[in-house]
Amino acid sequence: MGAEEDPRVLVFACNWCAYAGADLAGVSRMEYPSNVRLIRTMCSGRLDPGFVLRAFEKGADGVLILGCHPGDCQYIEGNLKAEKRVEMLKGLLRALGMDEERLRLRWVSASEGARFAAIIREFVEDLKSKGPSVLRKEVQP
Repeated sequence: MGAEEDPRVLVFACNWCAYAGADLAGVSRMEYPSNVRLIRTMCSGRLDPGFVLRAFEKGADGVLILGCHPGDCQYIEGNLKAEKRVEMLKGLLRALGMDEERLRLRWVSASEGARFAAIIREFVEDLKSKGPSVLRKEVQP
């Protein structure tokens, strides 16, 4: 990945907490890389693992799943289900020969706009140091 090319990042954000945190970061004019694409989900626990795999298949360099802090999930234990799914997906990525750190799960509340921005910045910087995904090299732009 050249200096002029930023990594392709897809973020799945829980509607109740993380997406609201992203909104707070935006209205507060907090800076974070603009090369992320944000998708609102009703709950991190409702995210189909196939969507994550499809994101990598279509050329994403990294996928970030953002959910409510444990104990704060609108759907009681959705975020804990997401945690189990992410562990399963990381095992699958390892089996496919991919770096499992290209998939991350983080907790962000509606009042944590600064945390949202910091997580995005950190993830993008880590992906820049890793270079493009092995699958991205095979995908047409």
